[in-house]
Amino acid sequence: MQVMNEYYRKNVSVVYIMTNNDVMNQIIAFYRDMNGMLTFGGSYPTYGRGTGTKEVSTATANDGVDPLTSQGALTLSHDGRFLLAVNAGSHSISSFIITDSGTPVLVDVKPSGGAQPNSVDVFGNLVYVSNVGNAENNFSSNITGFHIHDNGRLTPIPGSTHSLSTFNAQPAQVLFTRDGSKILVSELTSNHLSVFHVNPHGTVTEPIVNDSYGQGPLGAYFLSSGILLVTEAGSNALSSYSMNNTGTLHVISGSVPNGYKTACWVVTTRNEHFAYVTNTLSGTISTYRIGRNGALSVIRHITSTPPGTAPGLPMDVGVSKDGRHFYTLNGNQGTVSVFTIQDDGSLVRLQVAAWTNIPYLGSQGLAIL
Repeated sequence: MQVMNEYYRKNVSVVYIMTNNDVMNQIIAFYRDMNGMLTFGGSYPTYGRGTGTKEVSTATANDGVDPLTSQGALTLSHDGRFLLAVNAGSHSISSFIITDSGTPVLVDVKPSGGAQPNSVDVFGNLVYVSNVGNAENNFSSNITGFHIHDNGRLTPIPGSTHSLSTFNAQPAQVLFTRDGSKILVSELTSNHLSVFHVNPHGTVTEPIVNDSYGQGPLGAYFLSSGILLVTEAGSNALSSYSMNNTGTLHVISGSVPNGYKTACWVVTTRNEHFAYVTNTLSGTISTYRIGRNGALSVIRHITSTPPGTAPGLPMDVGVSKDGRHFYTLNGNQGTVSVFTIQDDGSLVRLQVAAWTNIPYLGSQGLAIL
């Protein structure tokens, strides 16, 4: 029976988004059929509060879109067992176990180790969350670590809380390297990319502080080769870097613009030949070709929602585990746009899936099982 359940889990396909609601944050589940199309499956409370449409920082426009200004607000473990969500309004993180049917079952809610958590990542049994902080209340920007147990419960790691490069650096993403030996934090307002070495017991070292090539580093993604991609919301561009063992970054392609506004989120195809970047305020998705050495070039663009319909402002992104479909959350609608990925990396729009009949502002986070 256990083998059958594990097999069934591998064949369950779900897309999760987060409402970031300021009364009760919720996870929204959409079931994927074999053609990539989505059907609303249910809503599941995190027992924490989001921020609603309120921004976590005064550094970004309070327009109800992208209130957490982050990639990774909702994250699945690599094995698909656990789903982790940030509750920026109640300064906590929630952990869920994913059942064989894809249903998220709440297991634990813990204080995030700071104020206004906005991104979370997991590697093995190690979880790190980034906290934006709150300058008015003298809470600095930081990262904090937890151990996640087999039952999904979280235990804070003593001594794991670490400040970023400046008091109010405003982290945009916390991200483990592919081997889990380091943690990268993109810092939106300081224009830094801080790299922390992970110690054997889960604490981290002082950061290696790298300058971002462009302005407003936000979303980040590591290729299997170790090459790092970083979006730049201020420069409206994507950069690529190599990283040496010390955590120092070296630019490969610096600030490759795509001609649209606010390049914020990034993900690649499974073969890592192409990267997709959402240009939120322009309502478009840009496709970049990734060369063998990590060099970047822009090849095409597509709108998130069909021409002639209400424009969607794309934010969080993901690619299905079979590599056939691309998904993006439209932050001004609370909808998910679905695309088929062609062999040449081009996207063909299939659907705009909704969980509510009215536009919903404030959503943040997307994860794909």
